[in-house]
Amino acid sequence: MAAAPSSSASLAGQPRPRSGAEIREAFLAFYAARDHRRLPSASLVPDDPTVLLTIAGMLPFKPVFLGQAPRPAARATTSQKCIRTNDIENVGRTARHHTFFEMLGNFSFGDYFKAEAIAWAWELSTEVFGLDPRHLVVSVFREDDEAEAIWREVVGVNPKRIIRMDEADNFWVSGPTGPCGPCSEIYYDFHPERGDDAIDLEDDSRFIEFYNLVFMQFNRDAEGTLTPLANRNIDTGLGLERMAQILQGVPNNYETDLIVPLIHTAATLAGVDYSQLEEKGKTSLKVIGDHSRAITQLICDGVTASNLGRGYILRRLLRRVVRHGRLLGIDQPFLQAMGEAAIALMAPAFPQLLERREAILAELGREEARFLDTLERGEKLLAEVLASRPAAISGAQAFELYDTYGFPLELTEEIAEEHGLTVDRDGFEAAMEAQRQRAKAAAVSVDLTVQGALAAAAADLPDTRFEGYGALEHPSQVLALVVNGSPAERAVAGEAVQVMLDATPFYGESGGQIGDRGLLLGGVLGSEGAGDAGVIVRVEAVSRLRKQFVHQGRVERGSLGLGDRVIARVDRACRRRAQAHHTATHLLQAALKQLVDPAIAQAGSLVDFDRLRFDFHCPRAVSREELERVEELINGWIADAHELEVQEMELERARAAGAVAMFGEKYDAQVRVVDVPGVSMELCGGTHVANTAEIGLFKIVSETGVAAGIRRIEAVAGPAVLAYLNERDAVVRELGDRFKAQPAEIVERVSAMAEELKATGKALAAARAELALAKAAALAAQAEPLGSFQLLVARLDGVEGAGLQGAAQQLQQQLGEGGAVVLGGLSDPADLTKVILVAAFGAAVVQAGAKAGTFIGTIAKRCGGGGGGRPALAQAGGRDGAALPAALAEARDALAAALG
Repeated sequence: MAAAPSSSASLAGQPRPRSGAEIREAFLAFYAARDHRRLPSASLVPDDPTVLLTIAGMLPFKPVFLGQAPRPAARATTSQKCIRTNDIENVGRTARHHTFFEMLGNFSFGDYFKAEAIAWAWELSTEVFGLDPRHLVVSVFREDDEAEAIWREVVGVNPKRIIRMDEADNFWVSGPTGPCGPCSEIYYDFHPERGDDAIDLEDDSRFIEFYNLVFMQFNRDAEGTLTPLANRNIDTGLGLERMAQILQGVPNNYETDLIVPLIHTAATLAGVDYSQLEEKGKTSLKVIGDHSRAITQLICDGVTASNLGRGYILRRLLRRVVRHGRLLGIDQPFLQAMGEAAIALMAPAFPQLLERREAILAELGREEARFLDTLERGEKLLAEVLASRPAAISGAQAFELYDTYGFPLELTEEIAEEHGLTVDRDGFEAAMEAQRQRAKAAAVSVDLTVQGALAAAAADLPDTRFEGYGALEHPSQVLALVVNGSPAERAVAGEAVQVMLDATPFYGESGGQIGDRGLLLGGVLGSEGAGDAGVIVRVEAVSRLRKQFVHQGRVERGSLGLGDRVIARVDRACRRRAQAHHTATHLLQAALKQLVDPAIAQAGSLVDFDRLRFDFHCPRAVSREELERVEELINGWIADAHELEVQEMELERARAAGAVAMFGEKYDAQVRVVDVPGVSMELCGGTHVANTAEIGLFKIVSETGVAAGIRRIEAVAGPAVLAYLNERDAVVRELGDRFKAQPAEIVERVSAMAEELKATGKALAAARAELALAKAAALAAQAEPLGSFQLLVARLDGVEGAGLQGAAQQLQQQLGEGGAVVLGGLSDPADLTKVILVAAFGAAVVQAGAKAGTFIGTIAKRCGGGGGGRPALAQAGGRDGAALPAALAEARDALAAALG
């Protein structure tokens, strides 16, 4: 195929793109004019389980390039949101490193190849963006004579400005095996006057790579042999921020119109002038500007801050913004202001930011408040560590900062680097692993052998036809069997089996809805019972492996073999329960949006036979009154007997009609829309009732928080409500029998007992405190004189914290202003994990430099704990009672040394 003719004539007289928005639109329009389908950016949360975040413009198309998914079009063009944090320490310090960036790309899926890709890249660069060819240099793979000839003979690039590069730089691979091919890159030369001899593309002060062309033309096997691909592909990437730097004539990407407005917002909040700052201050502003884009887009795409996975990346970036703000003198919460500025800046290109504005700002506010609660104390601790001039920050110290004060390890490393120190990362990992082992309550394992067997069995099978929307029984043929983790030709009675059929009425677990249960029957043709069946397989669960349905169960009678014909029969009662819960979930989301907050969005769900669970983004708890109104509204919709309307349509048409999609979910071009007219319309592939009246009744069981900004409602509907009410009724009857009370009297009776128990507890605590004081009185004689001071370090078991604190205060008062008392013990002598330590220092002791809070916190660490308090009185706890004697001995020696 020949390249499209140059469009330079049509561009005559048009202004060159300069702003970030103009560059983005010029790129997409250029390729759209060449029959490329314009596709929206995919989410930063990818479908690919091998990566946490979308790190490259081609990542959404990886399944297409690997032959695992159909191509969306022969040609495509996108502006893809990307996040990379592997070199986060360079952000703000170099001219071009970012966490969030946009990659403009044009893609060919088995259509055009090198000649067109190269010619169009050059035309776009020189005629649309107006770059002077004398400022351009291209690179090619050292063995790619074809690309070099196109650049030299067709495009007309000076041979001296075509640089051959090695495999490490100019050869793309998808992995050890699979599609691969050479690359060719276009660089901008800021100093062409330096000549064409001995060009070094590694010289960042002179060259910047802005356009990368990947030619996927080979397949590499396990031996490393390259064979040509039948369908060759093109994957390209042009960095939007880099092109903006070139066209806007600024010294770095941060000062382009894509980021500099955020820098100016942060500078205003800090009361500084970016242009007048020294380099350290400019770096902090650049970090804030860069990271503000990243955290805003991550939250928009459904990521919430946590200590795991992509949630940890968000937390790390967010806390770096807060810290760099403090370095600039911003002493008040400011993340929401940065979020507002980032939304305003990026919303024209990414309108979903406006839809998610409230959720974004709420998450920023919550996480900043959470960090500020502990940041000051953590900074003080770190300052103390640094003041001691250590050779390095120990792994234990770094872990305490992480575990107690919320400092990401990388933040501690960054601060340490500023002071010329390193962090013992191995020690940190050892402390982290020790905590994991302590916290591990259960282990979850995945049988990779079974998964591998399933994948092998399904590799050459057609997609399973799902017939379950219209029927609960269907004749099917067995296409694959897995028995005890291995592919098999036959399964016999008693064996656990996984079965793949050509067609099935069984719903496979997906979209939060659990898979159906039922039977596979052989030797029977559609009879309602199973008694005459020669073969019975009880299906206990149905899952999906790509687009094949896997029926998991056990052979109860006869044997099942490959190619056998069976009747697949779904358990009608279980399906009815699942349908009721799924439709009720749709009604629940609609009611929450109507009565609580229109911005509520689904964060996850479970549709089971006996309950439903709905997770949703909401910055606060739903009140009891609101839950009652939600329940009442849903039951009203059920009583109204709305007929559901289900139809398939194009995705864009469904969205235009107002259908609600789960945020971040991937949908095909053709989607299924479930509509409860006037109530709810959602994109959904699950099974539903035909009329809301079939649900019968809806009852909310609980409302709780499961993560920052995520609430969860559990409920029951349909037949499950009766089971729930019967269970509650049995509990009420049992309580009535025990308390000899009518149901209406139970609450009053329990309240009275609780008050009585509370009073008894107070009396017991008072008696224990008196006992502690009595025991302590005998300890005064053990005080050790040391000059003008009196030291008393003793053990007192069986006393709660308040009692031990009172005893220490009484003893210190007996010893006078020079008294220094440290008491330690086990609140429960039978439990070595309940260590309590108290320090009470007189005024003269404090004036001598001993501080109870700092002192007792250090001693508590010897018992695996921590704590603190005021200079004169402090309390701490620990988990290692076996270490208590040594800790008290150390306390005595430390006090003697401090006061001696």
